[in-house]
Amino acid sequence: MNIITKHPIDNLGYNFIDSKYIPKGENEYYLRNQQNNNGIDYRRLSGSEIEILIRNGNTSDDWGKIYVSKEFDPALVKNSKFHGLIRIGKLEPFYLEFHNLRMPVGIYNSHIISCDFGDNVCIDNAGYLSHYIIGNEVMITNVNELATTDYSKFGNGILKDGEKESSRVWIEVRNENGGRRIAPFDGMLAGDAYIWSNHPEDAELQKRFLELTQKEFNSKRGYYGTIGDRCVIKDCDIIKDVIIGTDAYLKGANKLKNLTINSDAERTSQIGEGCEMVNGIVGYGCRIFYGVKAVRFIMAAHSQLKYGARLINSYLGNNSTISCCEVLNTLIFPSHEQHHNNSFLCASLVMGQSNIAAGATIGSNHNSRAADGEIIAGRGFWPGLCVSLKHNSKFASFCILAKGDYPFEMNISLPFCLVSNDVANDKLVLMPGYFFLYNMYALERNAWKFGDRDKRTEKIQKIEYSYLAPDTINELFTAIEILSNSKVDENGNAEMQGVENSTRKTEVVKVKQVLALFKELISYYGTVQLIKHINENQFASFEEFKKSVPVKISRNEWKNIGGQLIPSADVEKLKNKIKSNHIDSWDEVHDFYRQCGEDYEKNKLIHAYTSLLEIENITSKQFTPAYFKQLLQRSVETKTWASKAIYESRAKDYTNPFRQMIYENTDEMNTVIGKLEDNQFIQDQFKDLEVYKKMVKGLVKKYGA
Repeated sequence: MNIITKHPIDNLGYNFIDSKYIPKGENEYYLRNQQNNNGIDYRRLSGSEIEILIRNGNTSDDWGKIYVSKEFDPALVKNSKFHGLIRIGKLEPFYLEFHNLRMPVGIYNSHIISCDFGDNVCIDNAGYLSHYIIGNEVMITNVNELATTDYSKFGNGILKDGEKESSRVWIEVRNENGGRRIAPFDGMLAGDAYIWSNHPEDAELQKRFLELTQKEFNSKRGYYGTIGDRCVIKDCDIIKDVIIGTDAYLKGANKLKNLTINSDAERTSQIGEGCEMVNGIVGYGCRIFYGVKAVRFIMAAHSQLKYGARLINSYLGNNSTISCCEVLNTLIFPSHEQHHNNSFLCASLVMGQSNIAAGATIGSNHNSRAADGEIIAGRGFWPGLCVSLKHNSKFASFCILAKGDYPFEMNISLPFCLVSNDVANDKLVLMPGYFFLYNMYALERNAWKFGDRDKRTEKIQKIEYSYLAPDTINELFTAIEILSNSKVDENGNAEMQGVENSTRKTEVVKVKQVLALFKELISYYGTVQLIKHINENQFASFEEFKKSVPVKISRNEWKNIGGQLIPSADVEKLKNKIKSNHIDSWDEVHDFYRQCGEDYEKNKLIHAYTSLLEIENITSKQFTPAYFKQLLQRSVETKTWASKAIYESRAKDYTNPFRQMIYENTDEMNTVIGKLEDNQFIQDQFKDLEVYKKMVKGLVKKYGA
């Protein structure tokens, strides 16, 4: 049965904190007083003000517990009930307006329990407003319940004094059985979530992560909920144990519980109609609209949930959008797109710059007797329409999957690969390098788009958007080794083993062409990084330039840590420092990311030079001015064909008769999709090519033989 207890009416609004949790010499308001820093000089009500308040239909259990500012106007408080200690800022005869919502300043038709108000608030029809500190010029109307409990964690995975471990909120990312669970906290980055979830076997590291999280917050009971300046909250049902930053806009939400909603004047967050969100963190500048359901989640800054999207036990990275779809037990790095109502993503690690198409069921099928499978998708993951995948599967960077039902687990280690299920011939077909061969426009434009749309104002993690970077270059080397050891037939194709958990054939097409392409791309990557280094330093001679580039014996391994590429050795150092207490806070972990970001270009340069020497099969001594001249000239050839390929892959959309057939004439087509020659992105590529040619010509003259 429901346990309903009776208490004296005089106690309503008091004893918010159990006396055993109040420090000696303090009262139940000590944390509230620390939180309220609005600077208002409150005073007691005068006798005449109390008379006006009573005449206006207001009641209070103790008028002596209501404090107001000097500019308080009692005529602007009507038909409201007050319990406990109440503090109200100035109320002046104005009305506030936001998006055609016009409300008079004051407190009307509301039930207020132990709250503080800033200046010129507009409160109307707040059915139950309890234990909140509310900022200046806040507008609240038609809210059934807006309350805080003494044990609120505001979405953070911590415990309050006296709580049992079973009360802690966890997010079970990447695996449905909870074996990779992480404790959420306000400010958690994708890199934090990845490192924490990636090492469940390291008990000491897991213990330290939990300690760092608990240290981020005070375990004392009695913190009030806060609503920042200029927030607008209207037509919501339940808002409980929620901290809300400034300038947030909440309208028509069904239920918001145990949340931190970050928002400020430059990065406003909005939550709209029919949304239900429980146990989570909403980052700055987020947008959540139209029937969204989110439970045990983190939304990083500038991410979006729309049109009935479901986000459960998952982390959604910066600058990502999920519309309509369902996402369960998944860790998603920044710049992710997922649309259409029948897309499903479950128990996966998706490493960013990804796009999940309509009808895709990524990880919905388990091949074991328990729901403990996982999928790992490198950055640039792009499954096509209605793709269905089995647990466990793993994909290298920039894999694209053709429409189809993939009946077996897969391990695709070839990057930039088109994966196809050839049902008629009962075989899996791989085309590594597909993007470079047939869709350079998408590859290049996405790299530009992701960087251009990065709205983060605090870029703690330096995210790599280029498709040629240390992680993908290392994958290209792996692919070259695999393909070089394959037996190629007269058609240039080969068979591979260990790609699919089946006995059927896996065919790799265009092997010889791809081998040459991958080698050319690695050389181009190394040359471009050396050119960048020269341009940044303007060396007087080739010898001075060469001495400035450190060379290592072998290429180093890199990890994608939440979208930031970091040498594997440095990641190990981070873990060891955390375990040895040399890093003792999440702020210090984030400082580590910042330092890695500052070192990134230097480390990438070393990696690029080492990769260049390896793919060219030369030593550092053989890297002469004459050889450098050859590399420079070859890089122009590579950039030229890449620019041409960008144009041609887009031009196909204009020459394909099946695209043309829906238009009566060319003018109609150009009006609808725009003229090809007006495509600014393509024009910019050719302009960049001309600039590059001119620059290389100068470098050849100065540094070549």
